[in-house]
Amino acid sequence: MGVNVYGHYGMPILAFPTSMGDEHEQEGQGMVRTLGPYIEQGRIRFFSINGVQSDSFSNKGAHPFHRSWLQAQYDDYVASEVFPFIDSQCQTPAIPITTYGASLGAYHAANTLFKHPDRVKRCYALSGVYDLRDSMDGMYDDNFYFNNPVDYMANQNDPWFLHQLASCDIHLATGCGPWEVPGPTYQMSAVLASRGIAHHLRLGRDRVQYCPFRVVDVCPSSHLHFTSRLGL
Repeated sequence: MGVNVYGHYGMPILAFPTSMGDEHEQEGQGMVRTLGPYIEQGRIRFFSINGVQSDSFSNKGAHPFHRSWLQAQYDDYVASEVFPFIDSQCQTPAIPITTYGASLGAYHAANTLFKHPDRVKRCYALSGVYDLRDSMDGMYDDNFYFNNPVDYMANQNDPWFLHQLASCDIHLATGCGPWEVPGPTYQMSAVLASRGIAHHLRLGRDRVQYCPFRVVDVCPSSHLHFTSRLGL
């Protein structure tokens, strides 16, 4: 699978595409240009990854258990191949990673942190969906459970995971415009709160999904850029 790499030094950011995107989406939609100054200054290194959405949860021609199995395989691919690739590119074993994504990419950004909080220490999940039951045609198995954040995080009581999650910087963002569906973000936030997991919930008065490189704060006159949330 394709991974595009931008920059030569800096904090690694792993970007997931939207449901119909690929590893070229971030550049095509202007994210790489937006972050260009920070990439050139060596403050961040940007990794844009391909996805399997069309073959997993969006593949209505496949059996639901195949969809959930493929998502489990994708998660394993990210952990066993993409993480080591980032380590080698950054020449730093186990370097802390930031994940980022909008729409279905937000699901992957959050899911990857929740499942690997020892490697992913920060995520920016914009206008995401965190309960994918609608993609399973009423069926359910272990692969789905362990990749459906509102389910497995609601039952997360493992001391190791909770300790690691306590050191993570989790950002969930959504808008309130006519194209937004903020309910899933509120739901994920409530699940995290129920487990005592600290996180940031960003609410906007404009849509975020189709402007994935800007987070709109509660003040309509204050447009907070994604780069400001990175502390750049």
